[in-house]
Parts: sequence; C-alpha cells; structure tokens
Amino acid sequence: MMFEEKPEGNGSLVDENQLHLGARHQANSKPGASGKARLSARQEANDKCDLPRKSLNMYTWQEIQRHNQETDQWLVISRKVYDVTGWADRHPGGRKVLNDYAGEDATDVFRAMHPDPDIVRLYLKPLLIGELAPEEPNQERNKNSQLVEDFQELWRTLETMNLFNANLGFFFLHLAQILTLEALAWVIVWHFGSGWLVTMFISCLLMVAQVQSAFLQHDMGHLSIFKKSKWNRLMQKFVMGHLKGFSAKWWNNQHSKHHVKTNIYPKDPDIDVGPFFVIGDLQPVKYGKKKIKFINYEKQHLYFHVVWASFLMPVYLNGNSILMMYRRRDWEDIAWVSSFYIRYFITFGPFYGILRTTVLIYLVKFLESPWITYVTQMSHIPMKMSQEENQDWFSTQVLATCNVEQSFFNDWFTGHLNFQIEHHLFPTMPRHNYHKVAPLVKSLCAKHGLPYVNKPILKAFGDIFRALKKSGALWKEAYCMHPET
Repeated sequence: MMFEEKPEGNGSLVDENQLHLGARHQANSKPGASGKARLSARQEANDKCDLPRKSLNMYTWQEIQRHNQETDQWLVISRKVYDVTGWADRHPGGRKVLNDYAGEDATDVFRAMHPDPDIVRLYLKPLLIGELAPEEPNQERNKNSQLVEDFQELWRTLETMNLFNANLGFFFLHLAQILTLEALAWVIVWHFGSGWLVTMFISCLLMVAQVQSAFLQHDMGHLSIFKKSKWNRLMQKFVMGHLKGFSAKWWNNQHSKHHVKTNIYPKDPDIDVGPFFVIGDLQPVKYGKKKIKFINYEKQHLYFHVVWASFLMPVYLNGNSILMMYRRRDWEDIAWVSSFYIRYFITFGPFYGILRTTVLIYLVKFLESPWITYVTQMSHIPMKMSQEENQDWFSTQVLATCNVEQSFFNDWFTGHLNFQIEHHLFPTMPRHNYHKVAPLVKSLCAKHGLPYVNKPILKAFGDIFRALKKSGALWKEAYCMHPET
C-alpha cells in the first residue's frame, strides 16, 4: 500500500517541494534560510512524533474489523488506527488496494511498500483517529504474534546491515548493458544492411535489451535509488516509457495490487486471469460449477505455452497499458510511450521504412514475451492461491512465492527475480542484496515450520505446465459433475 499524492515513481508520498514546505511550517524560519534552519524530512517526522497530543480514542480489534467496507475503511499501523476512507480516492492504486487491508493490521505491508516510512507518517497524521486499547494485541488474534515479532526483528537487523541501500553503480551498469545492446543493433544494420538474417539477429539483441529494460523498470518502480524523488520518477518514466513503451502509472497501479495481496483471489490482478485461464484450486471449481467454458480449460496448459506466452506482452499487457493511458487522458505517459516508437522509427526507419519498422517493433515484443512470461509466472502459478485468510505478511508472501536456484546465469536471466520470496517480503530492497538476505529468511521459515521452496530453473518452468494442467483437470471434474442450472 502506498499513501502518496501521485501514482508515480518509487512509492514516495511527496516530492521535494512538498517536503520543504512541510519543513517551513514546522521550523520558524524564512524560505531560503540557511541549512541549519531547515529540518530534514526525517528529523521533522521525529519531532512531530514528540509533540504533545490530545488523548486518542481506544479501539478493540472487534470494532476495527467492522470498518472494512469500500465506504468505511479503517486500518492499523503500529497500533495507531487510521480512517483512510477520505484518502482512498487519492490513492495511486485506487480504493481497492486500501479496501484490501481495511479492518486489518497493515504495519508490515505499510513498511514493505514505502522506501522511507518516516516521511509518509507525516501525512498520515490527519487520518489518525485513535489507537488500539492497551489490552489488545499488536495484531489480530488469529495471527501468529511470535512470527510477526520475529519478522519485524529481522527487518530491523537488515536495516542495521544497510541492506536497503542501493548501489547506484549496479543499476547504471545495468542501464549501460541495455543501451549498448541497442546501439550494437543499429551498428549491425548500418554496416550489414537489412537482410532477413541481419533482421533476426538484431531482433534477438533488441529482445534481450527489452527484457533487461523490464527488469530495470521493475527496480525503478520499487526503490529510492536517488535521494531526490523527482529523479526516481524521471528514471522510471525513462525506462518504462522510453525504453519499454509501457505506461509507468499503469504498471505501478497493477503491480502494487499484486504485491499487497499476492495470490489472494480475486484481489491480486495477476491471478484474476479469467476467462483466459483458470488457476489454483478455487477458480477452476467455481468456473466448472457455473458451466463457464470460454476455452477448453482441460487443455489450457498447451494453450499457455503455444499462444499465451507469445501474446502476453505485445497484445494483452501492451493493450491494457494503452487503454489505461487514453481512458485517463494521461498525456505525460502518452508522451513517454510515444517517444519509444519515435526512437525506433528514427533509428531503424531509414533502413526498413515505416511498415517494416513497425513489424520489427512487434517482432521484438513477440520474442520478448515468452521470456518475461516464464520468469514472472514460475514463482506464482505453482504456489498456493486462496481467498482472503487474513494471514500475517510473512506467511502470505512465503506461501505464495518460490525461489529459483542462484547462479550467475539465473540471476541475469531473471533479473534476480529468482529470489522471489525475498523480493516479496522486502520489495524496497535492491536486488543485488537478495542473496545476502536469503539464508536469514530460510532460517526464519524453518523456525516457524513454513516451506522455503527453492527449485532448479527448468523445474520451475515445468511446474507452470503441471499447475495449469492440474487446474484444468479440477475444472473438468466440476464441469462434468454439476448439471446445468
């Protein structure tokens, strides 16, 4: 969940101008005064926490849990109770993301989705309505309080180890790799011409660049790589819009929903893929009982590999991105995405012409699509999918994700998404630190009897096939057993 003004960049609530404005209200100094007179945003947050306040209302969990409707949304963060109903319309993920945690403890997800929670807490203050009664536990009574405490202690340990600090050089080397591949493709066409063998070769180079751009934009969407939020937002728009040709705001909107309720049906949009597929154990039975048959789901595992893997990026996701931009009249994102196509026409148009350059663009997207599809789906489709069970953050993410064994190739090929467990537990952690965290997460799973699934990459790909086949069989059984009504 991200409490922020604009659905942009890395999840930061406010830009630099807003922070300075807040500091000027807090500090009795003129705008433009010396650095000593201006409080840092973090110091300001600490100072505000120390200010005396009126006594707050006390609430029980039973009272809080009643406020879980779209028009009445309360949630708890660090024992403080917030009414976020009026904020929901300004939330980048829309009302649905906030409603997903309404009536629940959101402490861990709040911290997980914000690179700097201290700054965001400044803007939570107007939403504060009370706190948990002293006799109430920190979390709902159905949650494993010891596991929650152990996970929070692990988080503090990782902060002490500075594992949430990004290595700027790592990400610039990644960007340099992408730009080098694109430049090399242009040099090859310029030198060797535009024959079909050359076209296929440069398409493969551009495809690799596009895949690595997807991984880099994924980083930009989660991290505060730069100290100033405006540079984070600009970098994400450059990578997502200019290098990838997708709307950054559309990606942020969808991806936040996926992270806050991973594999929870129907709250996670990444698993709400009907009518194209039925996945998990619940959706197939639901479709079967209702006699829903858009395709023969018994054969969906074949359809996935033959059709869906190739069309996911160029047709489904690309179409949704364009549709959202134009529905919202988001001219800034439209300009960035347009620059992607303009760049291709300027770069390759002189060699191929307009029509063949258009074909080249979509050939690259079709080649890229299976790679992205397998990497993103191998860690979720074979894992637990359920309806809302209100589990703790740690259990939810561990049960809904799995890892792929580490190697230099696997790290590069997956953009470090082979550490999917660590990525979902700590979305704002830079990926070059996942391997350092993995042993600690595995140890915590062992302590509390949770599976820590780590597979060879080929097995992970095969498990997509097997999981889809199993779900198709569940649909077929339910479809045949229940007569039409």
